[in-house]
Amino acid sequence: MPRLAALQRWLFRLAPDEQSPIVLNQRRIFIVPTRAGVLFAVVLVVMLIGAINYNLSLGHALIFLLAGLAIVAMVHTFYNLFGLRLTAGRVPAVFAGDAAHFPLQLENARRQTRRALEFCFAGQASCSVNLPAEGRASVAIPFATQRRGRLDPGRVTLLTRYPLGLFRAWSYPHPRWSCIVYPQPIRAPSPTMHADHLHGDNGQEDFAGLRPRQLSDSTRHIAWKTVARRSDEQPHLVKQFAGGAAEELWLDWSLIASECGPEERLSILTGWVLAAEEAQARYGLKLPGKQLAPGQGDAHRASCLQALALHGESGENTASIRQA
Repeated sequence: MPRLAALQRWLFRLAPDEQSPIVLNQRRIFIVPTRAGVLFAVVLVVMLIGAINYNLSLGHALIFLLAGLAIVAMVHTFYNLFGLRLTAGRVPAVFAGDAAHFPLQLENARRQTRRALEFCFAGQASCSVNLPAEGRASVAIPFATQRRGRLDPGRVTLLTRYPLGLFRAWSYPHPRWSCIVYPQPIRAPSPTMHADHLHGDNGQEDFAGLRPRQLSDSTRHIAWKTVARRSDEQPHLVKQFAGGAAEELWLDWSLIASECGPEERLSILTGWVLAAEEAQARYGLKLPGKQLAPGQGDAHRASCLQALALHGESGENTASIRQA
């Protein structure tokens, strides 16, 4: 098996591509007959035997015409991939169980349209695209995720059977893709419901006035009595209180029941992060060996979810889960 893997790496260039964009030259494209192509060749051989046996001049002409058509189709199938330029795009993070989509930008410098280009990862669903002449197109290749972590989908198979389906040409580009897969969230009761899990003096004893509401303000602080007296175009007002610091919520690993396994704890914490962000609360995250200071917003949410996704991996910034 190691020798076979080494042969495949040498023959198909399975190592990740260092250059970008990736250009498909003749060394990177492979072509073989399809089942239809093999059947077509067998039929031609039978027809040739019959033409020779019965000395049919028109039979010979028809056979060589069909053989020439097959050769022309083989050349067109090969050139449907030759010279294609591929540029990998940024992959958005997803939750475990969802499909990650790996974007690929295609560029065609030829004056002919490239048709029926199919893309897929090993064991995954495929997608197809037509590339206009001297144009560009984008394709998002799906990959069904199963577990959290940093996902490297491996090489992608690019193939075509255009124009007649008699030959199959393919290539194995391997862009340096990486996707963060968050734990699958579990919507468990949140510590926001318990006052003993809130840290800091909320400082809401002394009313200081009203101000226009911002996106980061909690709905609990809206002055609802003033809402009915204001028009819909005017922004809502929130109450300001003097003294003390804003309340902070800590999402702590130790708050979860000990009978829960590590992966279940991470899923529960993921649900807590989403719930805290929806409530526009300031929250921090405590994991064994790692702590994130309280904050809020999309960037803080992404940092917390990434910490949960990479928790326990050796070298959180470089670890990878190969699922190809």
